[in-house]
Amino acid sequence: MEKLKIAIGCDHGGFDLKQKVIDYLKARDIEFEDFGIYIKEASDYPEIAKQVSAEIAKGKFDKGILICGTGIGMSIVANKFKGIRAALCCDTYSARVSRAHNNANILCLGARVVGEYLALDIVDTWLKTNFEGGRHKKRIDMIE
Repeated sequence: MEKLKIAIGCDHGGFDLKQKVIDYLKARDIEFEDFGIYIKEASDYPEIAKQVSAEIAKGKFDKGILICGTGIGMSIVANKFKGIRAALCCDTYSARVSRAHNNANILCLGARVVGEYLALDIVDTWLKTNFEGGRHKKRIDMIE
């Protein structure tokens, strides 16, 4: 796996899963910065999604992971930023294709939708999959 710098964030619905993903990143010596939340209390997902997305859009991080209850809200907010291609993934196939074909730079997860072990498989697949380029690059360029 290439050397990555990951921005990660969650709301209250994704707090517990974010802690598991952080454990995964630490165990693999993947550099990351946690943009919150830091204690499990009600929070507004748009604030966290905006912070993480802005940092990736500026090029300060290679990729991001956003986690809320469903992953939907985080993905909607993230995709409002120029240069961000956030993918909500609920299975490993979507995770792989979101990277290989769509060059997604933010993975969104729904903690209330996928269990811990599936979520960690999704993260693993997403981080290990490279963009294929080729015919897919033309399509990404069309989005930009």
